[in-house]
Amino acid sequence: MTPVQFVLVVLVALIAGMASVLDERQFHRPIVTCTLMGLVLGDLQTGIVLGGSLELIALGWMNVGAAMAPDAALAGTVASAVVILGHQSVGEGIAIAVPLAAAGQVLTIFVRTIAVFFQHQADRFAEQANFRGIELMHFSALLLQGLRVAIPTAAVAAVAGTSIVEQWLNAIPDVVTTGLQIAGGFIVVVGYAMVINMMKARSLMPFFFLGFVLAAFIPDFNLVGLGIIGACLAVVYVQLNPVFHDRIQAPAPAAASTGPRLDNELE
Repeated sequence: MTPVQFVLVVLVALIAGMASVLDERQFHRPIVTCTLMGLVLGDLQTGIVLGGSLELIALGWMNVGAAMAPDAALAGTVASAVVILGHQSVGEGIAIAVPLAAAGQVLTIFVRTIAVFFQHQADRFAEQANFRGIELMHFSALLLQGLRVAIPTAAVAAVAGTSIVEQWLNAIPDVVTTGLQIAGGFIVVVGYAMVINMMKARSLMPFFFLGFVLAAFIPDFNLVGLGIIGACLAVVYVQLNPVFHDRIQAPAPAAASTGPRLDNELE
């Protein structure tokens, strides 16, 4: 890895860490971070494949109130560095991404606790009408979130090309690696179910199970074929479901008057 690549890796991880708390451009999603890491490290195909696999796992990860979701930014950047620089398989990347996301979840809570100091300092600057100080506190707290991902990614990227990471991965028992890969597959299903549940689209659950049945019992079908089948089923569903069509309602009949009539009505 060249010095320029190392700087770009740290920059991608820094921006991903900051985007993980902004939740605006979704830059921290694995499909984005792994793709950019693959582009920087010279293996775009592996980055896209790893990012797509991790994105399916992290699909249902989101912050709800005070509940912090697993850290997808740290999982994506570190896993892609290990897979690409360490010449590991995508399965190994998925296996280490799940515990990395859990570790990042604890780390972001710790950093958010530290950021309380900057918030109180920003309140003091607000009392003094010091707008530049308020901006400085906001950007300082945001920079901490970026360093939360950039520093571990830089440390892993520095040793990923050596035999140290390979020794670490070989030290992990096969039962743990296989178990994490299977758990990652379960998390994909749970993520899709959470999204459908939040969309209040329970009527689409038959298509949800149908997709997994087709993928399991028709191994010759790839994601492109399943995507085409899903698009066709969606079009047919929209055309046949009356919910998506304008209903023509007949005018309601006039209610018969039961009270006393007025004089002008008698005339």
